[in-house]
Amino acid sequence: MEPFGIHSLSLATTVASIVAYRGARKGSLTKSGAVAAWIVGFFALASGLRGMVLLMFYQIGTVATRYKSSSKSQKDASVGCSFPSRGPSQVFACSLIAITCSTIHAIYCGEEKVINFDQNHLASSLSCAVLAHHATCLADTLASELGMVLAIHDPILITRPFSGTVPPGTNGGITLTGIIWSCIGGLLMALGTMLTDWISGLTVECPLATISFGVLSGLFGSLLDSFLGATVQVSYYDENKKMVHGDFHYTKQTSLLRISGLNILNNEQVNFISVLITTVLGGTVLGPFIFGCNYWA
Repeated sequence: MEPFGIHSLSLATTVASIVAYRGARKGSLTKSGAVAAWIVGFFALASGLRGMVLLMFYQIGTVATRYKSSSKSQKDASVGCSFPSRGPSQVFACSLIAITCSTIHAIYCGEEKVINFDQNHLASSLSCAVLAHHATCLADTLASELGMVLAIHDPILITRPFSGTVPPGTNGGITLTGIIWSCIGGLLMALGTMLTDWISGLTVECPLATISFGVLSGLFGSLLDSFLGATVQVSYYDENKKMVHGDFHYTKQTSLLRISGLNILNNEQVNFISVLITTVLGGTVLGPFIFGCNYWA
């Protein structure tokens, strides 16, 4: 599908409008968030059919966020009692880098191409960057949203793995269940990419390489997000309400105890930085290494 051609523009306008309208109507997006979602959806699909993978992330992530939300709200004060509406900052934090890479691909490389660094180095690098982006976003979402309620044991802090457990919802807390869901998130984005390539008529030269890349990108990005959350994002524990707070405005309460982290970045900023780093490394280091590995031959 020609990027920004008549077919891609028609598809992008239609799908982006449907997604933005449904999000606003159901309350999962604020009005400004719906506008941001339309912009993201339009540029993602106008650049190529792989933009559907970003929409897959949003749909799967929404389901995971809604899952047992009442249980999460009893552990993490940032969750709230009802499903929160996403604003533009949350929408762009999980999409701006990807649509930038996709637009650059459309301008300099044209139509989407098979990931082959020997034949199409720039196009392959940008494609891997986008896949690493999506894998990180979904991996972190599933690890956070499902790991919190499905884990058998309380999490450990990634920076202090041998110092006991921390309350569920603590920034930087990890569990084996969360790690598994991180890998599943990367796997789903890899499968989504292969599916859209098949629909586009592109040959997936090495499915195992694509799957391995997605899983490793998701796992690395999720762990990086946890590391940043444990170091530059503050977490407090309310002894009275028995829940975690991640907002410095609550520090005046005497019942709060600091668990970890410094009050430098908020959650959206941590997500953006972890996604940015994984996207760059995915396109420049991990992608060439995995897809150029002789093991797959």
